[in-house]
Amino acid sequence: MRALRLSLMTLAASAAFMQPAKAGLFEDDEARKAILELRGTVKANEDAAKQRAEQLNTLVQDQLQPLRRSMLDLNGQIDALRSEIAKLRGANEQLARDLADTQRKLADQSQSVEARFKPLEPQKVSLDGREFQVNPDERNQYEAAIGLVRRGDFAEAVAALNAFLKRYPASGYTDSVRFWLGNAQYGKRDYKDAVATFKAFIAGNPDHPRAAEALLALANCQIELKDNKSARRSLDDLIKAYPGTEAAQAAKERLAALR
Repeated sequence: MRALRLSLMTLAASAAFMQPAKAGLFEDDEARKAILELRGTVKANEDAAKQRAEQLNTLVQDQLQPLRRSMLDLNGQIDALRSEIAKLRGANEQLARDLADTQRKLADQSQSVEARFKPLEPQKVSLDGREFQVNPDERNQYEAAIGLVRRGDFAEAVAALNAFLKRYPASGYTDSVRFWLGNAQYGKRDYKDAVATFKAFIAGNPDHPRAAEALLALANCQIELKDNKSARRSLDDLIKAYPGTEAAQAAKERLAALR
């Protein structure tokens, strides 16, 4: 019995000792199970997040792909526009240079034309107290004819002055031409023609600055023709019409000599 009691006590003690260990094992299993469940949940969440990220990435890529193509097309268009603008700018610069060259050429041509036509433009002339317009050829012909008179080439001067009157009947030089024609005829000793020329000049221009000289020249022609009566009348008219002039003083001397 004593041995049996001892065995029972030993068994009871063993049972009492083993009860907490069993409880500890149970608690470890629960913790592992909870950890495993937590790991599973985390893994599931990670997988879901990864799948969602992949879906989003695919969606973004699908949406970005057309945008990339559009951007590439736009960049291509921009490059083409830049190239076209560069070409247009170059063409514009060339046009500007061509325009500048054309304007310079036109200016040069205009100056050349003006230089050519300027001698042909009417010119203002002042002669015997009068101003009038003449063309260059008219002026040149007049001066050439007067030059013949001054050189004493009276025959050529008469021809040149008559040609001038025929070509320019309404010229501002006409009165002067008639006066010098009378002098050339006198120098040529065509006294009758000179008388007619001086009479026409005086009748048409009694107020001309050379009218007194023309009257004196008329009287000289009449003297050369031995028409002293007409000469004295011309000298008297000169003294009365133009007193105080040098021609009038000369007329007095001529008149005294005729008497």
